[in-house]
Amino acid sequence: MTRAIHQKVTASHLRRDAYLYVRQSTVRQVFENTESTRRQYALRERAVALGWPIERVNVIDSDLGKSGASSADREGFQTLVSEVGMGRAGIVLGLEVSRLARNSTDWHRLLEICALTDTLILDEDGIYNPSDFNDRLLLGLKGTMSDAELHVLRARLRGGILNQARRGALKTPLPVGLVYDAADNVVLDPDSQVRKSIAHLFETFERTGSASATVKHFREQELRFPRRPRGGPHKAELLWEELRHWRVLRVLHNPRYAGAFCFGRTHTHKRPGERIEIEVLPREEWIALFPDTHPGYITWEQFEANLARLRDNAQAHGSERRKSPPREGPALLQGLAVCGVCGRRMTVRYHTRKARQWPEYVCQSEGIETATAKCQSIPGSGIDEAIGMLLVETVTPVTLEVALQVQAELEARADEADALRRQRVERARHEADLARRRFMEADPANRLVVDVLEAEWNEKLRALHDAQEELEQRRAEDHMKLDDGRRKEILALATDFPRLWNDPKTPQRERKRMVRLLLEDVTLTKGDEITAGVRFRGGASRILMLPLAQPAWQLRQTSADVVAEIDALLDDHTEGEIARILNERGHVSGEGLPFHAFMVQRLRRDYQIKTRYDRLREDGMLTLDETADLLGVSTQTVKIWRRRGLLLAHAYNDKNECLYEHPGDNPPVKKQGSRLSKRRRFPQVAPNPTKEVQCEA
Repeated sequence: MTRAIHQKVTASHLRRDAYLYVRQSTVRQVFENTESTRRQYALRERAVALGWPIERVNVIDSDLGKSGASSADREGFQTLVSEVGMGRAGIVLGLEVSRLARNSTDWHRLLEICALTDTLILDEDGIYNPSDFNDRLLLGLKGTMSDAELHVLRARLRGGILNQARRGALKTPLPVGLVYDAADNVVLDPDSQVRKSIAHLFETFERTGSASATVKHFREQELRFPRRPRGGPHKAELLWEELRHWRVLRVLHNPRYAGAFCFGRTHTHKRPGERIEIEVLPREEWIALFPDTHPGYITWEQFEANLARLRDNAQAHGSERRKSPPREGPALLQGLAVCGVCGRRMTVRYHTRKARQWPEYVCQSEGIETATAKCQSIPGSGIDEAIGMLLVETVTPVTLEVALQVQAELEARADEADALRRQRVERARHEADLARRRFMEADPANRLVVDVLEAEWNEKLRALHDAQEELEQRRAEDHMKLDDGRRKEILALATDFPRLWNDPKTPQRERKRMVRLLLEDVTLTKGDEITAGVRFRGGASRILMLPLAQPAWQLRQTSADVVAEIDALLDDHTEGEIARILNERGHVSGEGLPFHAFMVQRLRRDYQIKTRYDRLREDGMLTLDETADLLGVSTQTVKIWRRRGLLLAHAYNDKNECLYEHPGDNPPVKKQGSRLSKRRRFPQVAPNPTKEVQCEA
């Protein structure tokens, strides 16, 4: 049986301190439910009645206004557990179990520590010894009931919230740009700058078709986007900051901007380590969705179209690659190429040669998923050229209308950005006026206040000056971009689509946008030839048969005409002379480089062209030694006679090594009495074509 209360409190307990834990779940309860707080503090008298001096009753009330669902943010509860664990507490006092913990894990951990350190627990019903089985069983039941009570309270609150949400009557936090009026109806933000900034975001996304391009436009135009924090020191304040990619996606995915009430788009999960994980649910799992319930910035149809475009822009979605927004790369069919073998979207790979990017269309999604070979890979340079030529031949009649739309789009874009900057100047001027009035109304004798207000006024004036300077600068730049000369240039190009397409000033990204306006997709199949099935928007189609692209070694191969010309020039010139002649005639190698002697020599060997030496030997030319033996003179005499024109010789390389023509019936004769009069006699021999003799000048 459970011992009496006076038997549970022993001298060892009284030698330690008593700890009273006081907690209220919310700040509102602290101010409104004062009676509960008073009852908790009154437990100090119970500790004094049990024998503890009042000065040794420690009150822990730092958790007032904090929920007991978890101990993560309750510093007071953690302090209590540490004091009990170190054996400093003889008794723990709490009005009820729910004050100490609403979580079974925290409650049973406290019971375990109290049992190990022989610490008593006291509530409004009595005193308990956790080391005693019956008391611990009763405390465990009370903890379970407290946990169940929290579940019931949550279920009641959740039920009311869900019931209101299913009727569309729940008042939920609104994104920036939407506010509640006095009757709790959702309306557009009365701040015109906020409304125009959000509207400009949707218009920019509709024009560019990409969230990243929208962010880039705001950055290039130096535009800010509004934000109202839901917590922190700037709660509910209107802040202006640089637009981020994640914020664009959040705005585009939020149905409230389309005038729809929604609830249950996310589900929160608690993970180990007090980590919170938020799961985004598909639309069919939402609790409530009611379109057209309040004013919005876009229609529901536009919202659905934006989501569809975001899905198309995704790099990978489902079982195939989808269309992606046009980017800066040279691949004209990026996002439009379809594999003719498996029907999946083809991706783009780039290879850099000579500082230029060459595209390649690759179908490899199935190969990546199954660790097999890629479906097909097709070089894209020839395909892009053929598609460009097809467009030039096909769409010329509509170029004027397209150019006029481009011109109107540029003008509207500049006007929108200018309007947003003017609103920024107006807001800065208003804030500067407010700062001036506050400064003028302050007491001049109170220097502490006046100095702060003066500094604030100066800061607002600087912000106004910066906004005005930016407005004037950007307005001048936009005027330069859209002056009369530029308009005439656009109209002139519009009348001639080939010039518009081939104009080097036209960015590749704009060419891709034109292709997307005209083509639905292009199906590529690689066989003996490349088959390109072009499908225009509207249903028309064309089939193009293109030759296979040459491999890299063939692209770098010297042309056959140049090789034939080298073969012909070897009859009369050395390899160095041939290189000079080819360069003078404007020929280049397969890699686009000028010729030199070693390059000509390598080409001669690779194509097995007969050398100049062999050609001269076949014509009966003699070597230096053969000529000296034939004439009965030294090789030096032969060289001297060649320099004096007595013998004819032909150089067969760039070292001036020569082969000699036969002297004929009247060869030159060495005069008697000269320095070389004593000559050796050699028998005449037939020419040896395999023997090469050095014969330098």
